[in-house]
Amino acid sequence: MSLPVMPANATPPDRVLVFSRTVGFRHESIPVAVRTLVQLAESMGLVADATEDASAFTPENLARYRVVIFASTTGNVLDATQQRAMEAFVRGGGGFVGVHAAADTGYDWPWYGALVGAYFQDHPPGLQHSRVQPERDGVAAGAAWPVHDEFYNYDRNPRGRVQVIATLDERLYEGGRMGADHPIAWHHAYDGGRAWYTGLGHTAAIFAQPEFLAQLRRGLAYASGRADAG
Repeated sequence: MSLPVMPANATPPDRVLVFSRTVGFRHESIPVAVRTLVQLAESMGLVADATEDASAFTPENLARYRVVIFASTTGNVLDATQQRAMEAFVRGGGGFVGVHAAADTGYDWPWYGALVGAYFQDHPPGLQHSRVQPERDGVAAGAAWPVHDEFYNYDRNPRGRVQVIATLDERLYEGGRMGADHPIAWHHAYDGGRAWYTGLGHTAAIFAQPEFLAQLRRGLAYASGRADAG
């Protein structure tokens, strides 16, 4: 039986790199997060690779990818040379997706902090219940949905520097410190590329929640240039 042959002029599928190296705290949900992100990318017609090897961050290797996903990375996961490769990737039009502890990464790398939009500051102890309110252009868009997860407080409110696409209701849980406007997912054009981030994703269970999967799908669509709204 002959194998199918791709036409010579066919465009190869976009590739996604899922990166989950940790230097600080390591989330138990990382294997589920990586598996889910790979499956989600592939369901969108993207080819996905997963690694925890920072040596993948070279200009030559990153040129193979359309999107790089930081899946609950923590600490200083890239050295100076690898950081420059990531910067060049974004400046060349590459997309970035950050999930949960991607905001707990690269504190010595100001460019990255601006890419993500805000750094993790702290979180209330334990898992709690709240609601996520989707929004578009600063206005509620669609029904709020319930969430049970770990909720980050950030070092600043990113609104004004990014396009917020979802907020968290601090009235429903203890320990929120951002007030009535608590962004939990956002996107923006940055330094020639596109960046999208969600603060959700601490638990393995949330990666089976349809609303969260839809949010991640929107993030991949935005970062890969398939949609203009994240």
